[in-house]
Amino acid sequence: MTIQRFETGPRMSQVVVHGNTVYLAGVVAGKAAGKSVTEQTQDILAIIDGHLAKAGTDKSKLLSATIYITDMKTFPEMNAAWDGWVSAGNTPARATVEAKLAAPQYNVEIMVVAAK
Repeated sequence: MTIQRFETGPRMSQVVVHGNTVYLAGVVAGKAAGKSVTEQTQDILAIIDGHLAKAGTDKSKLLSATIYITDMKTFPEMNAAWDGWVSAGNTPARATVEAKLAAPQYNVEIMVVAAK
């Protein structure tokens, strides 16, 4: 079975496709870095949409999601953005964890796995 990698660097690939499974690296905000949790989450979800499209799939085929937030007090704010984006009836298995992220401008990081 072949493995496809997209946006590959010396440390990691943003997207890896193996068979009919698509794995995304943890995604943080691009344009919304340092902004509100809502804005960061919306930015991340747009990036995820783009990565999934590159791999030939979309959010309706999500299998699992792991969400890292820096403060559980922002959980409702992140959930509001997530709920507005996720495909109704196709919600993935999901975990949300409070964690210190790699840089202070990031308050949310999301990693997903999807079927192709």
